[in-house]
Amino acid sequence: MTAPAPTAPVPAAARPPLAARLRWTAADGLTLVGRELSRLRREPGELITALVFPAVMVVLFGYVFGSAIAVPGGGNYREYLMPGLFVMVSFTSVMAVTMRVAADASRGVMDRFRAMPMARSAVPFGQAGADVLNGVLTLAIMAVTGLVVGWRAHRGPWPTAEAFLLLALLRHGLSWAGCYLGLVVRNEQTADQFVPLVFPVTMLSNSFVPTGGMPAWLRALADWNPVSAATAACRQLFGNPGAPTAHAGLAWPLAHPVTATLLWSIALIAVFAPLAVRTFQRRGR
Repeated sequence: MTAPAPTAPVPAAARPPLAARLRWTAADGLTLVGRELSRLRREPGELITALVFPAVMVVLFGYVFGSAIAVPGGGNYREYLMPGLFVMVSFTSVMAVTMRVAADASRGVMDRFRAMPMARSAVPFGQAGADVLNGVLTLAIMAVTGLVVGWRAHRGPWPTAEAFLLLALLRHGLSWAGCYLGLVVRNEQTADQFVPLVFPVTMLSNSFVPTGGMPAWLRALADWNPVSAATAACRQLFGNPGAPTAHAGLAWPLAHPVTATLLWSIALIAVFAPLAVRTFQRRGR
């Protein structure tokens, strides 16, 4: 009795080329972006909150804080405040994505996606892409409300567009972080417990008040906070009060806020995009 012949290995050429895999991932990812956006139509309460909350933030912080805080070097406090609110809303989005992904994971939606013939990286890509589109809508509402209460961008259309593109890039990086956290937590109630942790990060910055009056150790934390760098970058590009000036006393992120924000955004994407894709793939094994 002879032994069976060994099975021939599957040729590597049978694997689809890289360009085809990228097109497949992009097509599936855009489909999931559409799924996330259509979900807002089925949940009007979340949509109304997304539309009303930014306007309430502008009016509440602009007039409550504006009556008590003096802007360094003078100027309108609401113009000083608006870049900080833009950045704060971008940062708080990380928990919104975390909760959505955790909810899908706990309800078995992620398991259904894994059973479908689709690119594995398309699921986190769709979540991150949909959040960026939601963020664009939120920033637009905040900008219109800011114009009503006296905020202006003084440096012209191109620096203004650069500021909003920088905010969108930062939000994209934070969305990938939210995808990863949601896949790790896998429970909507547990994810909800992390929401209060975001606010100290946004408050310990130059978003609402100057950092000059803080104790030295606290000021160092605030100056190196990525929220402070992004806020300073927006003030610089918008030409709003509180924009950093070049002198030796500033921490590096505040002396080069645009560069610092770009580096933070790229680092978030470089770290959390592979982690999110790998975690999604491994959860199905």
